[in-house]
Amino acid sequence: MKKILITGGLGQIGTELALLLRKNYGNNNVIVTDIVHKNEQEIYETGPFEILNCVDASAIDRLAKKYHIDTIIHLASLLSAVAEAKPQVAFEVNLMGLYNVLEVARENKLSVFTPSSIGAFGPSTPKIMTPQDTVQRPTTMYGVTKAAGELLCDYYHKRFGVDTRGVRFPGLISYKTIPGGGTTDYAVEIFYDALKYGKYASPIAQGTKMDMMYLPDALNAVIQLMEANPDNLIHRNAFNITAMSFAPEELAAEIQKELPDFKFKYNVDPILQAIADSWPDLLDDTCAKEEWGWQPQYDLPTMTKDMLKNLKKKFINIEEEEKNEQSE
Repeated sequence: MKKILITGGLGQIGTELALLLRKNYGNNNVIVTDIVHKNEQEIYETGPFEILNCVDASAIDRLAKKYHIDTIIHLASLLSAVAEAKPQVAFEVNLMGLYNVLEVARENKLSVFTPSSIGAFGPSTPKIMTPQDTVQRPTTMYGVTKAAGELLCDYYHKRFGVDTRGVRFPGLISYKTIPGGGTTDYAVEIFYDALKYGKYASPIAQGTKMDMMYLPDALNAVIQLMEANPDNLIHRNAFNITAMSFAPEELAAEIQKELPDFKFKYNVDPILQAIADSWPDLLDDTCAKEEWGWQPQYDLPTMTKDMLKNLKKKFINIEEEEKNEQSE
């Protein structure tokens, strides 16, 4: 990767990934795009930013040529809960947007990274140690677009020689960026509510395990896979990766070790629960480990401690900024 274009670059993954890539490859070599401006001043101050709608293929092509791009990291996507509320929009953005990126990559000989998800699996998928290659049959529009996207990326590699690569992300947990409508968002919200209010009501039912990952591990996975020797890749796209698998009560118990007064209960959302029930409990990430050396650094206890430590700092900084604004 030398000149990188990121779509959906102001989302949960994109913001932090862009800053890390700029640190690694140079500020002007990472062009961040999104469909709207957001309050991400550090992104605008450290390197190029462009407004881009991924359903506009000509706009993608124009930016690829303007900045002499060699790699597109395609993150623009509607997440699971939002996609289920807006299935027609999700199809257009998630699948046709990817098709546009792949066409631009084919025409300009670019590499492409695009993430899939545990949402690409369905209720008939083996739930424990879900194999890399297995039945998928998702039952949500988000899952349908992700499963189809995996096949599309494989096709473009085999048919046209496009260097496509990707992982199946589990639920991602971060203290920097607020999540954007995913089924696993509770695993971020619980930390905010624990510190703000001392309590949380989980929309996901007791005993519902899902794969999760702390965002620093997810960012490293993207870079590690894109830098991997292609000769070692038996698979190309949709590598299973995971770092931890837990149910809501297990996460709550870890938080209570740090915040003993934290109160936890359930207020199950039937739509989110149905989505969660269709997903695996635990992925088998052997192929990622063997083919490109994947190894997460954070488990549930270390992630919990780091989340709480950094969120406390974040809240203190916000309070100080508000006091300064009031005094001016």
